[in-house]
Amino acid sequence: MKRNNSYNRIKTLFIILTSIVVCWVSVVQAEQSDNPTTDHQIETIQEASAFQPTALAAEPTPSSASNIIDSPALGGFLSWCMVTFTDERSGEFELDAVPSSSVIGNYLTATPETDYAIAVFDTGAGAHIVSSEDAVRAGLFDQTPDLITSNTVEFTGVTGSAFAWVSQPLGLFIDGLSAIESEGLLLDTSTLVGESNVSIAVGDPIESSHSLSTVGTPLSVFLAAVYRNDRPINITHNETKLTAPDIRFYLLDDPQIPSYPNKIPLELRPIGSVSVQYFPNIFELDPFSSDYGAPFSPSVLTGFLPMQGLFFISSVDLAHAGRTSLDKDGFIFDTGSSYTVISEAIGARLGLNLNSPEFEIEVLIATGEMIRAPGYYIDSLELIATPQWLTFTNVPVIVLDAPSPEGGLLDGIIGTNLFVDFNLVVRGGGLPGQDLPRIEFERLPERIVADIAPGAGDGVVDLLDFVAFASVWLTNSESFNWNPRADMAPRNRPDGKVDFLDLAVFAEYWLGTSAP
Repeated sequence: MKRNNSYNRIKTLFIILTSIVVCWVSVVQAEQSDNPTTDHQIETIQEASAFQPTALAAEPTPSSASNIIDSPALGGFLSWCMVTFTDERSGEFELDAVPSSSVIGNYLTATPETDYAIAVFDTGAGAHIVSSEDAVRAGLFDQTPDLITSNTVEFTGVTGSAFAWVSQPLGLFIDGLSAIESEGLLLDTSTLVGESNVSIAVGDPIESSHSLSTVGTPLSVFLAAVYRNDRPINITHNETKLTAPDIRFYLLDDPQIPSYPNKIPLELRPIGSVSVQYFPNIFELDPFSSDYGAPFSPSVLTGFLPMQGLFFISSVDLAHAGRTSLDKDGFIFDTGSSYTVISEAIGARLGLNLNSPEFEIEVLIATGEMIRAPGYYIDSLELIATPQWLTFTNVPVIVLDAPSPEGGLLDGIIGTNLFVDFNLVVRGGGLPGQDLPRIEFERLPERIVADIAPGAGDGVVDLLDFVAFASVWLTNSESFNWNPRADMAPRNRPDGKVDFLDLAVFAEYWLGTSAP
């Protein structure tokens, strides 16, 4: 009888919540069509509610130890940040990018408070890229003399490539989404950090019209990026909803950088990088030509030659169905990838049937195109860490071959889906005079299923959680406002979308609390 009553309660709530979600979506769509949003709009959720549930006890998310994470998210967070540009550069044939703790130089637009770009802070990108649309908005095409050279560069994604223009040296400065207020203005430009005298790739409106703007290792090598997954930020930019952790950036010697007790050592490779430089056009001999001495290719990590270095994890162990692939040192850590990726060779080593994937998912690659990738769940993946290794079980991975800056193919990519339930400090470094790069992390407190708001949860599944759930209704792991915590079904095998399966789980835990 008790079981029937519980079933009827869940069924009734499921019907009610379904009706509310449908109405919610209809109203939002109507409002968007009748009243287009402003360029930027902060979406906030009140942290207190007058509604006090008399709750049913709910089961916590499964976990056996602080360093063991079972069933991580299929798709993780994207590292959205804002970017603005200035005319700050060094002298002719001075090639090095210069890090700066504040904005220096003149903005390229008269209204920098609104004319900025949204980009992905991407440790898996060897150069900075700004889309053609963002370049127009930020004023890169409006300068005299021209900031865009006649030189082009080919940049590659996992499966494709596109061409972009090479810029003159300039200043590039960033901050997290929390720097943007509800009216779409930058709250305080004094919190921006970046670098001057850096050359970037600028998307061509035809050749690379769909490319995303990315801030890559030429800046991340100088910074510590602090990720607060317990404080997600939601904004609307150009009528597109964006969600990201609260991210703040600091130069590596800044005393404000928090310190977390657990560490994953990283390696900047290929070995031998000594600075961030652009490669000058040594082929133009006419000193009166606009291309004389101009960047022939954008700024990248450079040793004896430009080498586009990335951050590698020195040891990764994988296991599945009794097979292992141990001590792999060819995995990069990529804040621009919301998925964890393994190569076909690793997949074959683990005995995966590459002709029969467990799921398929659409993946947005660097060129802005969507591809379908096969996915699998493997038994375990372990990352070298101190004081003890970090272990993930029942791990979703996709199988794709990606080129390595060291030549050949990467073993894989460690994406942000493994770190949804952590606060992080991603410390750059690895150049002469710098400490070695690393990830510092702390695990967030355990939460009950469906407790997705505010932030990392408040111990009860109530209207705050429903508002957060409804705001991502029918999104998937490629949506720019993706919330991996809302992807609750199938249980222990999330499918990368928020739909009626997740609503059923939400209804099951409605009014549940973490109280004993």
